Amino acid sequence: MQNIRINGQRLWDSLMEMAKIGATEKGGVCRLALTDVDKAARDLFVRWCEEAGCTVSVDKMGNIFARRPGKDNALPPVMTGSHIDSQPTGGKFDGIYGVLAGLEVVRTLNDLSYETNAPIEVVAWTNEEGSRFAPAMVASGVFAGEFELAYGLACKDRDGKSIGEELERIGYAGAAECGGRAVGAFFESHIEQGPILEAEAKTIGVVQGVQGIRWYEIEVIGMEAHAGPTPMERRKDALVGAARMVEEVRRIGFANLPNACATVGMMEVSPNSRNVIPGHIFFTVDLRHPEAGILEAMSKELEGACEKIAAELKLELKFEEIWYSPPVKFHDKCVGAVQEAADALGFENRGIVSGAGHDAVYVSRVAPTGMIFVPCKDGISHNETESATPEDIAAGCDVLVNAMVACADAD
Repeated sequence: MQNIRINGQRLWDSLMEMAKIGATEKGGVCRLALTDVDKAARDLFVRWCEEAGCTVSVDKMGNIFARRPGKDNALPPVMTGSHIDSQPTGGKFDGIYGVLAGLEVVRTLNDLSYETNAPIEVVAWTNEEGSRFAPAMVASGVFAGEFELAYGLACKDRDGKSIGEELERIGYAGAAECGGRAVGAFFESHIEQGPILEAEAKTIGVVQGVQGIRWYEIEVIGMEAHAGPTPMERRKDALVGAARMVEEVRRIGFANLPNACATVGMMEVSPNSRNVIPGHIFFTVDLRHPEAGILEAMSKELEGACEKIAAELKLELKFEEIWYSPPVKFHDKCVGAVQEAADALGFENRGIVSGAGHDAVYVSRVAPTGMIFVPCKDGISHNETESATPEDIAAGCDVLVNAMVACADAD
């Protein structure tokens, strides 16, 4: 079957209905992983999948799998999906578009009474964002063997609550093993989260791979003292040291353009009192580059700069890399299936490398993998103003269903 078209209005309506769960005043969503609102969204997704005739299972990391049978259920499934959780001030499309696009594939094939050779499976991965539990993409990482199950379940939020405890609390601590099974191919549909497609008036991004990411947690330890009586030259001000380190993060990012990104996204100041010199700072750094060698050099430069600053100001430094996701090249078969579907459907498209991490990164280690991007307004994501058009959302799903059917029916 060629050039299948999905029901764009149904997909859009599903996205808008899901966006009511965790809705924020500015039009976005806050669905932190394994909170009550995440549970509510999971419950709705499961109900919709069961109504579409899927068999639903949950693994030990809380990943949800909805299977539509094929003619030969001994074949490994062709899988698609993304994540339900969001950033604290997230948008209506990041992650959840890929999940509900997969559901729309199932619904469309049901409408057409079309039976694929291999089963079709839709997955919602746990804690992709990493905003509550670090690192990001931890559950797909366990599925792919990057992390041990015990490590994934033990990851804690800033309040000391673990993924395992919260899965039990919300009723999504599944019985199925996490990983260790064959997947014929995996596709993830996503908004671009960048400005390229919109700027070039392209409807589809044929994703070639994902740039590398390194995450750090840094502590700067000085001495708390009274802001009035303590002379400037006798201070051990941890915040001054951290501020200089933040400047180094920015400098390193600019020094490795055009492809580097360097970000300080979180900072905690202690004791956080207006008349006390800060004695302890915790902050995070996110470094990204599509070339592993350059990313490693950025990492070494950052650590050296932080050590130098700490020594000059007589501060103690704790510098820890907590996560490394190497650059990824996606499988030629899946990239080709996306390209062929986009061309056959007549959508303007271009090859693109993802600047953001995705669950597809880890899945690519155990299955042929590809991604589909659609434009988002002004390239904005991880923001409540995140926006995409119904037409582009539908186009991405049109490409998805055709790419999946091509792989599911391949000899």
